Amino acid sequence: MKKSILIFALFCSLLGFSQETDETKLKQNEIKLNGLYLVLGAFEGTYERILNDESAVGVSLFVPFDADINEEVNYYISPYYRFYFGNEYAKGFFLEGFGMLNSTNEYLYDFGSENSDKNSVTDFALGIGLGGKWLTKRGLLGEINFGVGRNLFNGSNSDNEFIGKLGITVGYRF
Repeated sequence: MKKSILIFALFCSLLGFSQETDETKLKQNEIKLNGLYLVLGAFEGTYERILNDESAVGVSLFVPFDADINEEVNYYISPYYRFYFGNEYAKGFFLEGFGMLNSTNEYLYDFGSENSDKNSVTDFALGIGLGGKWLTKRGLLGEINFGVGRNLFNGSNSDNEFIGKLGITVGYRF
């Protein structure tokens, strides 16, 4: 009788641990909003899909709504891959590799007059970044990240040879 109770208790405890692990792994989607860019006059929204406990893929969309930022950057779309370090499930310190389709404005000045021409330049960049992610038990998250990349096609002919990403982000994992 004591052996059967012991086996039953052991079986129930194993089920309890496996349910916690499965519940954590069910939450594989994140939506995020860059608070830093919102304060500066632009919208950057991000969707991230967690692949396993140490890697994820995602995409960010940046659109300025302030005229000062819109003078330089029209938009960017940036897919990325992240590798998380540590023992936690897709949180903590990470390294990131990203691509970025970006549209920037280039101004051509005529020094003989006060006129200038605005030229929109679209380019694709590759870059690397790093950052950290913190997560609450309820799924709210905070993130700080920084990345730098180089435009591949039109960058050497313009003022926008290098691009950057910076974020203080809040979001939710579901």
